[in-house]
Amino acid sequence: MTAALFALADRVACVTGASSGIGRAIAGAFARAGAAVVGVARREAKLRDWVAESEAAGGRAAACALDLADGSAVAGAAARLSAPFGAPDILVNAAGINLRESADAVTPESWQETLEINLSVPFFLARALVPAMRDRGWGRVINIASLQSERAMPNSIAYGASKGGVAQLTRAMAEAWSRDGIACNALAPGFFPTELTAPVFENEAAVARNAAQTCIGRNGRDDDLVGPAIFLASPASDYVTGQVLFVDGGFTAK
Repeated sequence: MTAALFALADRVACVTGASSGIGRAIAGAFARAGAAVVGVARREAKLRDWVAESEAAGGRAAACALDLADGSAVAGAAARLSAPFGAPDILVNAAGINLRESADAVTPESWQETLEINLSVPFFLARALVPAMRDRGWGRVINIASLQSERAMPNSIAYGASKGGVAQLTRAMAEAWSRDGIACNALAPGFFPTELTAPVFENEAAVARNAAQTCIGRNGRDDDLVGPAIFLASPASDYVTGQVLFVDGGFTAK
């Protein structure tokens, strides 16, 4: 009974940003948990590496190279994402960018690029996949929020605005789609070493300071996200929707 609550067998998951970082960690965890996983990213070679790694571990995985900044690609994504294993039951919107610009350096173009990838794509991609979930009466949308969904940080005004939007988008998705059996939630990671956070982790003083700010006393590791992601993707979270789960070691508690 308990194992069935967290089972992903016979589910199809789509994970964006699967070529590296948080997206890759979650995609790999889903494959190990029994889901068939379609990984989405721009870098096809890195996606192929992830597929090979997942298949070697006995998982089912497929790569879909897409430039999510291309609106036409997103509009036609449902058919491509459904081709390997059927229509996805689970969508994880893990792709994102942070240009780390000061408020004075932000241009209309960089502002729009940030909001497009971090906020617009999660909505339009989810909306493209929701009809099949609705037909089955079951689905999961998991967005990736951020500490900056609640906290302001230097040189991240566009990123912070987009991630604040992700938190509200998640609640609005839940309001729109939960009655159809589609739970919509978000994970908000603390400081994890990824390509996106590499500039932070190059600064030893910042790494130590961020770790000290947590209640646990350390920064995040990829494995810390696996359990929460599987929980939100599985039947165990059937009555959880519209929530932002901070996986931050207690950073926001202090």
